[in-house]
Amino acid sequence: MVEELKNLQQLKNFLASMGGYVEESLKQATQALIDRNPNNHENVEKIEQKINECHLQVDQTCMNLLAKLSPFASDLRLILACYKMNNDLERMGDHARNISRGTSQYLSKKEIPHEKDFLQLINETRSMVKESLDSFVNKDIEKAKEVLLRDDIVDELKNTLTIQMKELMKKDPDYVESALDFILFARNLERIGDLATNIAEEVIFITSGDDVRHGGFLK
Repeated sequence: MVEELKNLQQLKNFLASMGGYVEESLKQATQALIDRNPNNHENVEKIEQKINECHLQVDQTCMNLLAKLSPFASDLRLILACYKMNNDLERMGDHARNISRGTSQYLSKKEIPHEKDFLQLINETRSMVKESLDSFVNKDIEKAKEVLLRDDIVDELKNTLTIQMKELMKKDPDYVESALDFILFARNLERIGDLATNIAEEVIFITSGDDVRHGGFLK
């Protein structure tokens, strides 16, 4: 029993470490965009390697635990949820790297002023990622529910920014390439928000056994 608990705690620790790398990658990628600083890109690439290493490590740990423990009830929920969250975090890292690579290209194009909505989109997305990971570490269902509620805010900000960029392209064709980059940045942030929502749903599943996917949270 003691060994079983130790193994499960080790799995949670691996996933929490991976989440820390994802948070840092997203921070560096978005800050580079805000500050127009190309130097962060190398850091994001290095962090991405660590995220990929964690991805493989967590995958293998989940497989080993399933084979070794033949878990059921809450232990089985934890391992299955960690397996899914592992994939969500890996994809978050990919989206952060997309933003970083896009920023490197965008910086040579005509600058678009940072609109309030865009900065809010960045902040909301980063907060969703942090709070989803905090809810996992602390088994905090209420915080997980807050993440689910904030997803609509990120979606709305992304849609607003997309409309703004389309209007800007119509008004001034010189902004076309830059505006298209911003639309892609917004899409990547919105996807990261969706993945943070997935993690929040898994936290609720681990802690309560309730499946709130596909709008189940609102019922």
